[in-house]
Amino acid sequence: MLHGSCLCGEVQYEYSGELGPIAMCHCSQCRRAQGSAYATNSPIQASQFQFVEGRDLVKEFESKPGKKRAFCSECGSPLYSRLDSKPALLRLRIGTLKTQIEAKPEYHIFASSAAEWYEFKDGLPRYAELEDGPLV
Repeated sequence: MLHGSCLCGEVQYEYSGELGPIAMCHCSQCRRAQGSAYATNSPIQASQFQFVEGRDLVKEFESKPGKKRAFCSECGSPLYSRLDSKPALLRLRIGTLKTQIEAKPEYHIFASSAAEWYEFKDGLPRYAELEDGPLV
């Protein structure tokens, strides 16, 4: 069982499944939503994710038609994103995990949109778009 929370701790969640491949997304929306060079995400099964506390504080923002980004309305921590077209999946923001994991990021997606000030130095595979990578 994996446990996670937002920054203020008011939203707590559990995930009973396995993490999917961890990707670093460099698309401009993820960069703005995270306030960083990329978002570190893992696809997870929505049916195995549940809020333990603070569900009423979770707000969703539709960043583009059919794509929702969930965050804590108290502290602003991004928690996951989801697509209306893929209701069984969430893209969990790995930085919200409190449980230590052994898995490491496997690749970069939307590398063609990377911030001009970011330097790729980890040697991981880079994909220009999401569809080019191993995770669809």
